[in-house]
Amino acid sequence: MAKHPQSPYLLLGTAIRTRRKTLGLSQAQLGEFAGCGLTFVNQLESGKKTIRLNKLIDVLKVLGLELALEPGKDLLRVSDKLT
Repeated sequence: MAKHPQSPYLLLGTAIRTRRKTLGLSQAQLGEFAGCGLTFVNQLESGKKTIRLNKLIDVLKVLGLELALEPGKDLLRVSDKLT
């Protein structure tokens, strides 16, 4: 089944991939630094729907990103800097 380009999971994965590449990290390096492994990073960047929140937070810390919850209509909003 193909993923819809506006899927929040794929948007999140794309933003993480963009930030990782901006920092010059490979998926393996990011996984090592975040303590979660290459497979998790690959699945996260690919838009996998079921991921572990604690591992996601570890990845975000390494990338210097924050997860913010706000009232709004969009399920997920990504900064223009990461698109």
